[in-house]
Amino acid sequence: MNRDSIHEIIEHLHKVFLGQDDVVKSILCAFLAGGHVLLEGVPGVGKTLIALALSQLLHLNFKRIQFTNDMLPSDVTGFHTFRSGSDELELIKGPVFASIVLADEINRTSPKTQSALLEAMEENQVTIDGITYELPKPFMVIATQNPIEITGTFPLPESQLDRFLMKIKVGYPPIDEEKEILSRDIDHADALRLNPIIEKNSIIELIQGISKVLVHKEVLEYMAMIVRATRSHQKIDLGVSPRGGLALKRAAQAWAFIDGRTYITPGDVKVVAPLVLAHRIIIKEGDPYSIIEAVFDEVEIPI
Repeated sequence: MNRDSIHEIIEHLHKVFLGQDDVVKSILCAFLAGGHVLLEGVPGVGKTLIALALSQLLHLNFKRIQFTNDMLPSDVTGFHTFRSGSDELELIKGPVFASIVLADEINRTSPKTQSALLEAMEENQVTIDGITYELPKPFMVIATQNPIEITGTFPLPESQLDRFLMKIKVGYPPIDEEKEILSRDIDHADALRLNPIIEKNSIIELIQGISKVLVHKEVLEYMAMIVRATRSHQKIDLGVSPRGGLALKRAAQAWAFIDGRTYITPGDVKVVAPLVLAHRIIIKEGDPYSIIEAVFDEVEIPI
């Protein structure tokens, strides 16, 4: 898979998910970096649509989990049962056994069920009745949550948020794109009609190759200073952990690759940092995205 294929994927995603180029590129960036994404937006802005479209273009198995407050962890991971006429346990796989898993309205289920995704997102495996099963490769969770409705929801704890490489806000499309959506009646059926562009083996090779994008010493120091600056900022109670710093590096490498470079620049770091770091800090007041932007003003850019 080459960069031409990446640009072709982005182009086809724009055919069904109109007017939010940064969202499309960010989700693809997270996928190539081997990470997971939390999409935050009101219902009807295309969060499910883009997840389905991505799975079609990448020719990957897709499963959707509609979270509710009465779900159990086994509804996510699966369970063992005895089949009729057999004395051996058989695994009934849950929807987490897919390459792209859409965790729809993840904050509507209990913390116990939310935690069923922790092992899957961190270690690419699940443990059921003491037996560990590997999940498909590649594996990506695209979770969604509605920032407006809070009744009957369970806010994601910091340990769960930290598993997401990026948290992306999905808003309304611009007026011209909204007119086109109305004109073309774009819905999930359009995503299902998309033809695959690449195959699984090529995707895995690309994900493995992202780590080869060069990170010069000066840029590495720049990222380290940004992470450390979040720990001493006056509006931040808890700053970014070393794991957050590693996430920033992976995202910047993937972003540079999408842009056609074999090395990352301070500009790549600045673009992805709000998406990677804002949900990893605990703030005293204000908007976490704006605070991360302010942190950059305190860190000298390497020349």
